[in-house]
Amino acid sequence: MNTATEVNRDVVTLVIQHKVRARSLGDYEAWLKRTVDTARHRPGHLDVNVIRPEEGGHEFTTVVRFAEASLLQDWVNSAERQALVREVLPMLEDGDHTQVHNDPEFWFTPPSASTEQPPRWKQALLTYLVICPMTMVIPQLLAPFFARYPQLGGVISANLIINLFVILPVVFYIMPWVTRRCANWLRS
Repeated sequence: MNTATEVNRDVVTLVIQHKVRARSLGDYEAWLKRTVDTARHRPGHLDVNVIRPEEGGHEFTTVVRFAEASLLQDWVNSAERQALVREVLPMLEDGDHTQVHNDPEFWFTPPSASTEQPPRWKQALLTYLVICPMTMVIPQLLAPFFARYPQLGGVISANLIINLFVILPVVFYIMPWVTRRCANWLRS
């Protein structure tokens, strides 16, 4: 098992769904920006993705990832988040709805609870299109490193290093970015 898989095993995802009152959209966006900035400074915070409503909609989904369940729980129970939730409640039609997912590969988050998960073939195709180029480019980029340090260029050690440089960016940066850009296609 490679190091990147072990690192990602404890990742937890908090999915927050808010249906914002039409008159409060501007205030909500300002609140959301402050909340995201506050969460980013918490120990164990990995990343956050905000899925905004389609034109004319009012439902926001925020996906927050933490390195460990205990660190996520610390954020959820914190006085800071409790104050932020109290502040936002008057802007919402239906309260603060949260779900916790222990799946570290929670890339294909539906935009709302009523939306189905994208078809598996679309998930597989998108994942393939991201990972395939990475597995071709990363070894070439690391070739000078292995030439300089041949003791790390063995089959096992080189594969572990290459996998680390493929998996970490894909999980934490590339797949969240790509799924946001391809959201309409995934839902169609």
